[in-house]
Amino acid sequence: MKQGDLYGLLIEFESPSLLAAAAMRVRDAGFKKWDVHSPFPVHGMDDFMGIRGTRLPFIILGGGLIGLAAATLMQWWMNAVDYPFVISGKPLFGLPANIPIMFELTVLFSAFAAFFGMWGLNGMPRWYNPLLTSKRFRRATQDRFFIVIEARDPAFKLEKTREFLASLGGSEVEEIHESAED
Repeated sequence: MKQGDLYGLLIEFESPSLLAAAAMRVRDAGFKKWDVHSPFPVHGMDDFMGIRGTRLPFIILGGGLIGLAAATLMQWWMNAVDYPFVISGKPLFGLPANIPIMFELTVLFSAFAAFFGMWGLNGMPRWYNPLLTSKRFRRATQDRFFIVIEARDPAFKLEKTREFLASLGGSEVEEIHESAED
């Protein structure tokens, strides 16, 4: 198999404390496209990495409001405009009778927004991660901790980034390449 374009640089650490210290240094160095991999959650890692809160709740709120508006307009149109049905002087559009459908469409649109919003924010679908070609990276689910800085990061310069990673106190820095077809 030929090697493709450079995906990034990978460095391995033996303990969560070394990983946390290295993550803070990577964050402070200004890298934006990088990630940490560990066999178990490391307390405080989001803060060490400088990760902000997600925008997903706002996407879900927007989906819910669109569902509520769609249900209200749909029922108003059907009952008051498209097919008005006058019975004993009752109003053409009564809110209490329409609340169940409004609730259901609010929940449905919120669920769709959560599902597709999560996929979009996570960059999915992504069928393959080049990190899986590294034999050392297989220990990320057992007893090792890793940091990968992607080559698409604006601050990534191959030799400078390699020297920076080597200064973090981990083991050997490894180049990860996208796999290329034979």
